[in-house]
Amino acid sequence: MTTDQLTALLAKRVMGWDIAPDRFLIGNRGWMPRWRFQPALKLEDAFRLLEEATPQSYCISGDDKGNIQVQVRIRGVQGEARGKSKPLAITYAIARAIEVEP
Repeated sequence: MTTDQLTALLAKRVMGWDIAPDRFLIGNRGWMPRWRFQPALKLEDAFRLLEEATPQSYCISGDDKGNIQVQVRIRGVQGEARGKSKPLAITYAIARAIEVEP
């Protein structure tokens, strides 16, 4: 699954948005171009996704080598991801917690 496909899936399932070819339909006749919401690349968007997912708990930790570990619990399901990119790790952990395998 590509990050674009994952973003579209999470936009639908977590954010509650509808998907159009080049945009997200965000409700009240509003829309956003797809390039403006990229949680796998932009930390601000990853935290927006995390907030909307309303996790029961989450933990973001790192080490002195730049490795990031994220643990998220959503509706009793634990999702975990590791890597060098904080936004990507957050996005993958959320996907795994809602039982989507990136």
